[in-house]
Amino acid sequence: MTLQRLDNVLIVVDDLEAAKAFFAELGMELEGETTVEGPWVDSTVGLNGVRADITMMRAPDGHGRVELTRFHTPPAVRAEPDNAPANTLGIRRIMFAVEDIDDLVARLRSHGAELLGEIAQYEDIYRLCFVRGPAGIIIGLAEQLG
Repeated sequence: MTLQRLDNVLIVVDDLEAAKAFFAELGMELEGETTVEGPWVDSTVGLNGVRADITMMRAPDGHGRVELTRFHTPPAVRAEPDNAPANTLGIRRIMFAVEDIDDLVARLRSHGAELLGEIAQYEDIYRLCFVRGPAGIIIGLAEQLG
């Protein structure tokens, strides 16, 4: 087998502090922060003159991470509308299993998050919703019932 595990998901943001607060509210833990620059970064990402701040947030179970990156140079570019709909091509969301979806949505709203639709129930198995957070990030929340 070639693949060992999903290590992390990169999200480019313009407001690193707001994104950190949003993911911390989800229950993710700060794993580390650094600034990267130099030839090795340029050759890895295929850009020239990269200087970026990176914050790594770890899921509470230790099995997944979100890498939040703010580019100083070259500046980040927006490839789609601010509020791209859920059916836009590309990676659209990250799904998180949660314990109390109503409480979490209320807390995320204090960080500027908004529901894309409603909290819906799938049979007697899950309550689900999509939430848009900083930089247009879409996350899914799933609360298992029973």
